[in-house]
Amino acid sequence: MSIKIHIIPFEPRYKEGVIRLILSIQQGEFNIPITVEDQPDLQIIPDFYQQQKGNFWVAVTAEGEVVGSIALIDYGAGRTALRKMFVAAPFRGGELKLGQKLMDTAENWCREQGLSSICLGTIPKLVAACRFYERNGFQVIDAANLPPEFPRMAVDTRFYWKDMA
Repeated sequence: MSIKIHIIPFEPRYKEGVIRLILSIQQGEFNIPITVEDQPDLQIIPDFYQQQKGNFWVAVTAEGEVVGSIALIDYGAGRTALRKMFVAAPFRGGELKLGQKLMDTAENWCREQGLSSICLGTIPKLVAACRFYERNGFQVIDAANLPPEFPRMAVDTRFYWKDMA
């Protein structure tokens, strides 16, 4: 039996599912003391992510359950920041490779838009995520070398850069 998952641009009807997915991973899996109030972008996804050269995608089951997300924010000069990459635990790895499909979706979109790089911030505690980024060609970059325009999150302490050119 194969699971059907569709990766589509965010639509407002998925807002609560996105919030539920992200908070369950942040709070439940990783004990990160963060709330939805700490992430006001989740209340205004279309305005925050889908304007200019940014986007937000959701991975949705046939039943309409949000099981993954990934977002990009354009911060000028052909550069984009990767945000909100989350995959529900039962959908990670294995044959499904949902995380890889989400990343491929974002990278292909960057190429189509002519964007030159992707930068992201994370925390070292997310060991599997860090390994995933490195397997996908992201290089660690020192915070001091981030472009000043990069939309840095206060909790992030490890940063990655990938040239898309």
